[in-house]
Amino acid sequence: MYYQENELIIRPINEEDLPILWELIYKEELPEWKKWDAPYFEHKHIPYEDYINGKEKIVKQDSPWVIEVNGKVIGTVSYYWEHKPSNWLEMGIVIYNPKFWSGGYGTRTLRLWINHLFTTLPLVRVGYTTWSGNERMIKVGEKLGMRMEARLRKCRYYNGQYYDSIRMGLLREEWESSPFVN
Repeated sequence: MYYQENELIIRPINEEDLPILWELIYKEELPEWKKWDAPYFEHKHIPYEDYINGKEKIVKQDSPWVIEVNGKVIGTVSYYWEHKPSNWLEMGIVIYNPKFWSGGYGTRTLRLWINHLFTTLPLVRVGYTTWSGNERMIKVGEKLGMRMEARLRKCRYYNGQYYDSIRMGLLREEWESSPFVN
């Protein structure tokens, strides 16, 4: 299973993707993407061998999936259960390659991912958490019709400054009445 919009594809991770993903995510001690993806949490370098040894948790799973543009892996999209008994799911996206930032790939990817999640899971809501320092991520949610459901003030500390934690969310009925549904 995969979803495609022109040159953009999201799909489950294959074993052949692992070396590329390790290089994008774990090779560097302080990768550029980590400045935007929850930088207040420590980024832990994982040796390649350890990453490959955990492949059964990554390859061909429901989450995470890779984001591919013109055959090149540029990031991942994922979800996790905040509280599965109530179908409370949170999603995430990271575009690791800065060359693909601010080009609309995040918005397009999340549109495909949200369609996938609402089509394959019994959800009434999807959402994500970001921080006020990542204005691009907040704008992506707004473009997709998401609402800011919570703003926890000054609870994220990074580089000597406090930031807000932002929760964005979207209900199934809002999505189904939006122009983004396939």
